[in-house]
Amino acid sequence: MNGAVLKGGALVIGYSVFIALADAITKRVAEGFAAPQLFALSGLIVAALAMLTARAVPRLGRVSTGLPGLMLCRTVFTILAALFFFEAFQHLMFAEVFLYIALMPLIAALFAHPILGERVTPFAWAALGIAFMAIVALCATGLETDLHGHLSGTAAALTGTLSMLLARKMTRREPRILAQVFWPNLGLGLASLAMLPFVWRPMGLGDVAVFLGYGVLLFGARWLTVAALRLIPAHVATPLMNVQFIWMIGLGAVIWGEVPDPRIILGATIITAAGMMLLWADALTKPVSASA
Repeated sequence: MNGAVLKGGALVIGYSVFIALADAITKRVAEGFAAPQLFALSGLIVAALAMLTARAVPRLGRVSTGLPGLMLCRTVFTILAALFFFEAFQHLMFAEVFLYIALMPLIAALFAHPILGERVTPFAWAALGIAFMAIVALCATGLETDLHGHLSGTAAALTGTLSMLLARKMTRREPRILAQVFWPNLGLGLASLAMLPFVWRPMGLGDVAVFLGYGVLLFGARWLTVAALRLIPAHVATPLMNVQFIWMIGLGAVIWGEVPDPRIILGATIITAAGMMLLWADALTKPVSASA
């Protein structure tokens, strides 16, 4: 049994909690503010936390990078994914966005070999096929039609997956987790800051507290993502991230009174089980390739 793989799985579960809470804030903020207002503040908060952490705990590494080209590409994909997911949350039900999060493992598997040189095993393709059938079932339940929201969700899944694949690629050559947290979020904050004068809306103390909370949650989620991708392949990590649907159902019901169709819950359960299958198979068959 591969302990590193199981540790990577545990990190992904932790990520799912952080990102589900952050996504709930994103949907709430989307009701009254434009994306640049959220990302200008949160991006700079995450970058600042990464820099402070690097100084306070030197063993976690520095925020400098020796792979500027790959880092720039990852930063661009991270910015695009954040903007597209914001649009998706603005136009779709909270649980509906899960459909596009669930597409990410399939995209990761398709690009795993050309980007990372990782072979996707027949067992992995079978598990991903089960997940895909569950996604088809989700589509058949009559999701609310909003073309802009669905196009945004598709674009978010593509760019978000590419960002994760590049994170996995970079950790092989440069195991600096905080650098991968710092630069993409600094880029997100600065790009949003440039657009902020055109969309600014006054904020109360409560709004500021929500934005700060989002920044802290996002820092935790980003760090856990990169740490997990040092230990397990992206096409294994991304299905396991679908555990966040459990938290999304609960948050959607409590905050917005959204009750998903039972078939959606069943489909999400199948997708999550497929992710667990991938993690278990990877833990049984692969040697330890990285350490946290």
